[in-house]
Amino acid sequence: MFDLSGKVALVTGASSGMGRATAIALANQGAKVVAAARRMDKLEALVAEIKSRGKEALAVQMDVTKRNEVDAAVHAAVTTFGKLDILVNNAGVLDYSPFLDMKEEAWDKVIDTNLKGYFYAAQAAAREMAKTKWGRIINIASIASGGVGVGFPMISHYCASKGGVIGLTEALAGELGPSNITVNAIGPGGVTTEMTQGMTDEAVKGMTARLPIKRFGTGEEIAAAVVYFASEEAAYTTGATLYVDGGWLVT
Repeated sequence: MFDLSGKVALVTGASSGMGRATAIALANQGAKVVAAARRMDKLEALVAEIKSRGKEALAVQMDVTKRNEVDAAVHAAVTTFGKLDILVNNAGVLDYSPFLDMKEEAWDKVIDTNLKGYFYAAQAAAREMAKTKWGRIINIASIASGGVGVGFPMISHYCASKGGVIGLTEALAGELGPSNITVNAIGPGGVTTEMTQGMTDEAVKGMTARLPIKRFGTGEEIAAAVVYFASEEAAYTTGATLYVDGGWLVT
């Protein structure tokens, strides 16, 4: 099960954290991986690791907020590997700001990266997938995405962006389904990444205390969910959001 041999995957935000773990997981299952992010040195190290395992990969420098760079990354995938089957929209940013003091620039940076960037990548990728009548778009959302009765102070811009990701996922699932393209989202809970390193010890302890599984998750645990959505076995699943959150939403 979950054999991705012959598939080509593009992972945004692949230089670290969940994106890096996802690129490795997809490669391990046989996919040819295009790893895209801004930090080329980290991407090259990732590609070297994937190739050392006997798999194929390509590093592409890309800022997800720049449409021309997103289009170029998709073009590189198709030029190098012949097609594009899987997109993992993972690139994201997070900062903390009281709503009453939040600057417009902070709002725009988060929305442009976490939501508009997903639009750029999904549109460019779906146009290629429609040519082959097969595609998987997996959007990384968050437990901080609204709709579940739990608010997250100090990150209203982030919550708005991730709620938008889920709305975008559901809309695209309906629109792209006739082209045999599934679109699903994953809502991670607390995961140990560069992003969560900005959390205070008190905040980490508070989240962990609430969890039935008394720890933060790993990038590899999120990547496993991505592999499922990317697979042929998930062909009848679209428009879904899978929360991989250690039980956060059931407490």
